[in-house]
Amino acid sequence: MASGTALVYDEEMTTHKLLWSDPVCDIEVPERLSSSYEQLKRYHLVERCVHVPAREGSEEEILLVHSSEHLEVAKSTQTMNEEELKRVSGNYDAFFFHPNTYHCARLAVGATLQLVDAVMSGKVCNGMALVRPPGHHSQRNAANGFCLFNNVAIAAEYAKLKYGLQRILVVDWDVHHGQGTQYIFEEDPSVLYFSWHRYEHQEFWPSLKESDYHAVGLGKGTGFNINLPWNKIGMENSDYLAAFFHVLLPMAFEFDPQLVLVSSGYDSGIGDPEGQMNATPEVFAHLTYFLKQLANGKLCVILEGGYHLKSLSESVCMTVKTLLGDPIPQITGEMAPCLSAVESIQNVRAAHKPYWKWLMYEDTSFLQNLSTKSHLLKKANPSSSTEHESQITNISETARVERFLERHMTNVLFPVPPIKTATTDSKGSTYLHSVHLVKEMDKTELKALVSAFYADLVKEDKTLLSLGSMLAVLDKILKKEVCNGITESPTAAVSAAVALRHSVRFGFQRVLCIFVGDMQIIPNTEDRKILTIHICEKEQTGKSSSKHYISLNWKEDAEGNDFFFAVLGFILPVAYSYQPNLTVIAVGPNRSLGINGISLLFALLQGLAESRIFAVIEDKDINLMQSVAKILLGASTPHFGVYVPPTQEKVNKMKILRDQFQKEWKMLQCSVKDGISRH
Repeated sequence: MASGTALVYDEEMTTHKLLWSDPVCDIEVPERLSSSYEQLKRYHLVERCVHVPAREGSEEEILLVHSSEHLEVAKSTQTMNEEELKRVSGNYDAFFFHPNTYHCARLAVGATLQLVDAVMSGKVCNGMALVRPPGHHSQRNAANGFCLFNNVAIAAEYAKLKYGLQRILVVDWDVHHGQGTQYIFEEDPSVLYFSWHRYEHQEFWPSLKESDYHAVGLGKGTGFNINLPWNKIGMENSDYLAAFFHVLLPMAFEFDPQLVLVSSGYDSGIGDPEGQMNATPEVFAHLTYFLKQLANGKLCVILEGGYHLKSLSESVCMTVKTLLGDPIPQITGEMAPCLSAVESIQNVRAAHKPYWKWLMYEDTSFLQNLSTKSHLLKKANPSSSTEHESQITNISETARVERFLERHMTNVLFPVPPIKTATTDSKGSTYLHSVHLVKEMDKTELKALVSAFYADLVKEDKTLLSLGSMLAVLDKILKKEVCNGITESPTAAVSAAVALRHSVRFGFQRVLCIFVGDMQIIPNTEDRKILTIHICEKEQTGKSSSKHYISLNWKEDAEGNDFFFAVLGFILPVAYSYQPNLTVIAVGPNRSLGINGISLLFALLQGLAESRIFAVIEDKDINLMQSVAKILLGASTPHFGVYVPPTQEKVNKMKILRDQFQKEWKMLQCSVKDGISRH
C-alpha cells in the first residue's frame, strides 16, 4: 500500500525573474517559491515529506500539449539580451522572459511529471510540486498570464499516455480562470476540468465570455468543463465549501477519476492583491482533504498563482499538512454562502443538468437578474487616486493581512495528538492493525461515574461493563491525547447517549452525533449542545424532526452506493453549518446503509472538529470495523463502491429536508429561492 507525501522543489526555479519594470508582471517574484519552502521548513514539514528530485521536462513531453513553434520561440530566448527578451515578451499577454525562463519552465514541467510518476507508481500516496513559472494560462501556441508551458495539462496527457488513464480530474482553485487548460481539454471527455475564478461579469482578467458558467465543453467533451464564476470580490471560506458541496464533489464522485491534479493557485486566499478574496489558509486544508477521498487518494497538487507571500506560504503549509494526514484545523468564519456565490452555484447546476445523472431530477433553473450586475455601474466611475497613493494603500494592506495571519494561524493551528486512532479491543488486532490499544476504565471508578451521572441511561450490567471500554477511548479523545477512536458496544444507542452527555460534561459545547440504524434514540437534556442526525429506513415513531434532531430516512440502493447524494447534499452542509468540536457516529442494528455508505460518512466527516471522531459500533462486523479503522487511521482511501445516481423519490426527499432546515443550517443553500442571510 502506498504511503507518504512527495515534495518536489528545486531552487533553480527561482532564477526566472523580471529584468525590467512592468507593473503587470512585477508580482510574479522568485520569493513566491522560496518563502513557501522556508515556511514548510519552519513547520518541520519538509523533513516529513519524501523528497522527489525535479528534472527537466523533455521536448517530447512538452509537445504532448504545445506546438513545435511555441517550443522553438521559448528555446530561442536563452541567448537573447534584455531588449530582445522585452520585445518577445511583448508578443504575449502578461508574460516576461529571462534567459533562464526556458530552463525553469522545463524544470516546472519535469517536477510535475516526477510527482505524477511518484504517485502513479505507488512510491507515495500524494504530493505537491512547488514550481515556477506557473502553467494554467498557457495555450497550445502561446505564453499567457505568467505561464509558458501548461504543467498540469502536460501532466494529464502524460498520465493518460504512460499509465493508460481514462478519467482525470483537474481542479483549478486559482483565482484566475485557467483558460489555457480549458482550451486544451474542452473536447476531451477523459479530463473533467473544474475552475472557479474571479469573473465579475467578464470585467476581470482574462475577461473572456467562455469563462462563464455556460461554457460546458465542446463535442465529446460537452459536460466535462465546469466554470464557476465569482461575480464579486470578498468570497469567504463558506463560499468555497458551498461550491465543493453543491457542484464539484457530486460531479467528481460520479466521474470517478483515477487521478486528481490540482492547479493550486493561492491568489484565491486572503490578502492577495489579484484575487481580493477573504478565504483563510485553513480552507485549503479542507478542500485538499475532500480531494484526497477521490481516485483512491492519488492526488497531485501543483503550484500556480499566489502573490501575498504570507497568505501563500501559510496556505501551502495547510495543503501539505493535509496531504501528510494531519488532523484538519477547524474552519473559521460564518458558515453561510453569500447571495452572489449561491447565484453562481445555481447557474452552474442549471448549465450542467443535461449532462450529469446526479442533477437529473434536481429542480434547477437559470438566473438572469444577478444581484451583482449593479456594481458594474460603480466601476464605470473609477476613483481618481494616483498610482503612488495606490501603491501606499497596497503596502499597508499587505502589512495588515500579515499581522492578521500571524494571529489567525496561532489560533487555527493546534498540537497534533501523538496517537491517531485508539481502541480497547485487544482481540481485534487482526482487523484493527495499527490502532493503539488503551486500558479499560477501572470497574469501581466506572460504577461510581455511572451511578453519579448516567444511572437513568444504564439499566443492564452488560451495558455497564461495555462502558468501561467506551469511556476509556472517549476520554483520550476529549483530552486530545488521541485524534479519534473506535469501540464496540452491545447497545450502541445507550453507549452513544452516555458518550454525548460525558462530552458535554467535559466542556464540549457542540457535539454532532450521527446514528445509523434502527435505534431508540435516547433524548438528551442538552439539546442545544448536541445535534443529532438519525439515518434509518423508516421514520421513528414519536420523534419529529427539529433544529437539533434530524431524521434522514434512507435505504441504500442494492446496486451500489447512492448515499453520496445525501452526504454531499445534506449531511456535510448541515455538519459544516453546525461546526462541531466532536463528532460521534453510532452504528446500530438493522442499518439501512452498507459498509460503503458508512465508510463514506466517516471519511467525509473527518474534516470537522479537528478530526476528532468517535465510532461506536454495535455488532462486531469485522469488515465494517476494519473499513472504519482504516479510514480513521488515514492509511488509505477505500473505494466507496459503484456510484448509483439517486432516484427521483430520494431527490425529492432531500429537497424537502433542505427546504425545512436551510434557514437554520445555511450551508444547505444552493439556489436563490432558498433564502440567504449573508450579502
